[in-house]
Amino acid sequence: QVQLVESGGGLVQAGGSLRLSCAVSGGTFTHYAMGWFRQAPGKEREFVAGGRETYADSVKGRFTISRDNAKNTVYLQMNSLKPEDTAVYYCAAGRPRVRVGVRSNDYDYWGQGTQVTVSS
Repeated sequence: QVQLVESGGGLVQAGGSLRLSCAVSGGTFTHYAMGWFRQAPGKEREFVAGGRETYADSVKGRFTISRDNAKNTVYLQMNSLKPEDTAVYYCAAGRPRVRVGVRSNDYDYWGQGTQVTVSS
């Protein structure tokens, strides 16, 4: 059973930074494509980052996705945070595709989510 556990969320002021981590267990980490999504209250879940360097336009230049295969962990470094970045952030794992998956249906496994709140 593949399990994903996010950590690193919290409360930060606008302009600040956070680094989210997602530890993967129960599967072969290098076999998975990884992505980050977020869901704000009253909104649908949206793609944030995936693959080596695919980003939503809203976070491009501010967020960086990376992975450490030795630690079975994927990260999301978030800089210059804005109040509109407030959401529950989820990491996801799925089979590799020719193009980076940007839809929820492109991923098979999900973490429980971690809250990120950016105050103005």
